[in-house]
Amino acid sequence: MFHIDSFMIRFSKLAWKGDSMAERKVRWGILGSAGIAKRAMIPGIQGSDTGVLAAIASRDAEKAKETAAQFAIPNWYGSYEELLADPNIDAVYIPLPNHLHREWTIRAAQAGKHVMCEKPAALTADEALEMVQACEKAGVLFAEAFMYRYHPRYERIKQIIESGEIGEVRGLHGTFTFNNAASPENVRFHRSMGGGGLYDVGCYPISAARLILGTEPEAATVHAFLSPKHDYVDMMAAGLLEFPNHVALTFDCAMWAAGRNTLEILGTDGLIELPHAFLGDLDFFVTVKGERRMEKAEKLNLYSLQADSFGRSILDGDPLLFPPMDAVRNMEALDACLKSMNERNRVEVKGRMAQ
Repeated sequence: MFHIDSFMIRFSKLAWKGDSMAERKVRWGILGSAGIAKRAMIPGIQGSDTGVLAAIASRDAEKAKETAAQFAIPNWYGSYEELLADPNIDAVYIPLPNHLHREWTIRAAQAGKHVMCEKPAALTADEALEMVQACEKAGVLFAEAFMYRYHPRYERIKQIIESGEIGEVRGLHGTFTFNNAASPENVRFHRSMGGGGLYDVGCYPISAARLILGTEPEAATVHAFLSPKHDYVDMMAAGLLEFPNHVALTFDCAMWAAGRNTLEILGTDGLIELPHAFLGDLDFFVTVKGERRMEKAEKLNLYSLQADSFGRSILDGDPLLFPPMDAVRNMEALDACLKSMNERNRVEVKGRMAQ
């Protein structure tokens, strides 16, 4: 297992006062009973050190009641408004369809709740900025739920690059594909609800490239398959993001293709390969001068790491690992990708909000 002292200190230090750790917990509420909440985030919160799951809400009261019973959640509500009115909720996780992220983030902020919103943060960078500003005005924290980047292996990857072991970075290639095309009722297949592969999974390699390179893309070129069977959302897209210093990310994402989620970082002297960059096994490989080694990664729950990082910012005032404006910057890149896809040309990333 690799260990990164400075990074792990940020994750694992307990800045609790005295012996109050047992009493000090973030009381979470969930707005909606989406699959990602039940499959990943609810168990993640319940397995975290800093949080407890206090309530869940659904517009279908019976569904909220069933989910609460399934996960032993003490309180359930038949509306999102009721949960936001609960004074015993400190933070909410929003796994709602993409077109609802802006509304319910703003309403949660106005109710005094910290917000972790599922990716993508919004439908546009303008919406994301409005959400961030609403949280700032209300004095609450905001984070976009990219769970993969909370594992210390990405800090280890950055260390390898910074050490010069693989030489200068020449390019990155990322993929995130799956096949769910046989379920046309899925919210991912409705344009008005923010459907499409770029929104759903293309945002991951874009986020990863920005994280690793530490810079923002300058332009995007994207070609996509828009399916008439699925409300003409992008069921497959391939793209090129231009970064400073002549470095580019090439990527593809799909909701109608064989499953994979990979990332390659190509240097002048070596290569870093993540066979499972966002989901699945955490080990990765480094090849230098023809010699390939495995970097073993500690098997940690990404969703618990995410909840704990956010929780320590709430409880102890630790800086957010990823500032709220990071969500706006990722949406600026997505805006350019979507515009390029629709117009079939190269589009510059505006970046007006990234300053």
